[in-house]
Amino acid sequence: MANTAFSPTNSVTTTTADKFIPDIWSDEIVAAYKKNLVLANLVMKMNFKGKKGDTVHIPAPTRGSANAKAAEAAVTLIAATESEVTVSINKHYEYSRLIEDIVEAQALNSMRNFYTSDAGYALARQVDTDLVQLGRSANGGTAGAAAYAAAYIGGDGTTAYVAANNNESALTDASIRRTIQRLDDNDTPMDNRFFLIPPSSRNTLMGLARYTEQAFVGNGNAIRTGEIGNLYGIPVFTSSNADTTSGSGAARVCLMGHKDAMVLVEQVGIRSQVQYKQEYLATLFTSDTLYGVAALRNAATVGAAKSSAMFALAVPA
Repeated sequence: MANTAFSPTNSVTTTTADKFIPDIWSDEIVAAYKKNLVLANLVMKMNFKGKKGDTVHIPAPTRGSANAKAAEAAVTLIAATESEVTVSINKHYEYSRLIEDIVEAQALNSMRNFYTSDAGYALARQVDTDLVQLGRSANGGTAGAAAYAAAYIGGDGTTAYVAANNNESALTDASIRRTIQRLDDNDTPMDNRFFLIPPSSRNTLMGLARYTEQAFVGNGNAIRTGEIGNLYGIPVFTSSNADTTSGSGAARVCLMGHKDAMVLVEQVGIRSQVQYKQEYLATLFTSDTLYGVAALRNAATVGAAKSSAMFALAVPA
């Protein structure tokens, strides 16, 4: 039987507990996450939210070719055993803070602003890191290998990069044009290409008069946040998250490719949760995301007439 005599007057309500409701936190974190993504905004993205399973199968059909039609002869049939690319949803990252009540009571609102911005940045950096490291499989290299120098060409655009020789060189106009030709030779679509460079290469480009000319860049506002300009019709982006060519970090990597070179599959987008931990007199704040990444069209060897959609160049750090 219910106790109707008990009538609470000091209940915790949505008004009194407003500081612990994470709506604003979530919005600010998602905004910070999207703002700090670089490569993830340039590649193919698939929404797997709300679906069950740990693997996504993406068909990878073989391109066919046209055949001449002879008079009074049957058409030439095309048949190919198609392959697929599998993407494992195996990357689950989180960002958590335990905020004690005394801090909640005394801290300025700027503390929350920092935490939300920092959470978005940390998770965005991790997603971009996983995508950038797929560049290890560019040019026929071995993805995930400890030493993957074979996957890269030197900054001059022609010399095969060998870690033992430390033969990376500063980015040049010739290397940019040669890499664009490699994409063209492999029949990579002209649209949706990108060029991701480390800060060292941005420094080089800003010192080249030809790069800073309006006619070369394509617009008068060349140096911008994230996208810093346009080279031969390809948007250029700078990122301090560019991968290194070996464990020693002797060289950084520039990646030129097409949107279809990689795929990002999100099963759980950025979410924020808040839980009060009475045993600590504190609030546990956590943001997390669950996703998978895979290379789609970047495993061909240099010079091969295959479907490579990404090439990498080794440049000084």
